[in-house]
Amino acid sequence: MVAGLVPWLITGWQTAAYWWLPVRAIGVLLILAGTAVVVNAFARFVTEGAGTPMPAAPPQHLVVGGLYRYVRNPMYVAVLSAILGQVLLFGSLPLLAYAACVFLAFVTFVHFYEEPHLRRQFGPDYDAYRREVPGWLPRLRPRSR
Repeated sequence: MVAGLVPWLITGWQTAAYWWLPVRAIGVLLILAGTAVVVNAFARFVTEGAGTPMPAAPPQHLVVGGLYRYVRNPMYVAVLSAILGQVLLFGSLPLLAYAACVFLAFVTFVHFYEEPHLRRQFGPDYDAYRREVPGWLPRLRPRSR
């Protein structure tokens, strides 16, 4: 919905005729990378967390491996990357405005719901993880523990 249907409704998958091919190619790479990260992060929830990212079947264990060693919110970052990739692919300023709105919605949700919930569910383990791994800009070296 967020990275597929709404961008399609905004752009109709129409590329601006003047848009430079190398910029569109970077957009395609961001879309592919974002998609791969979402799939990988979801699989990590199943294998490491014994659950899913969905509230109906939440993880039983704090997920801190794989891409979660670099950034606390890889799925949100990946969805934003896919939307920004579509901005570059289609040359759409309205889609860029939508990406900004999605970013604000993600940050608000994480700050006011997700982080307090994880703190209640996983306590000191989550606090330690939160201190060591950035929320939005991935670190260059993975968390060691």
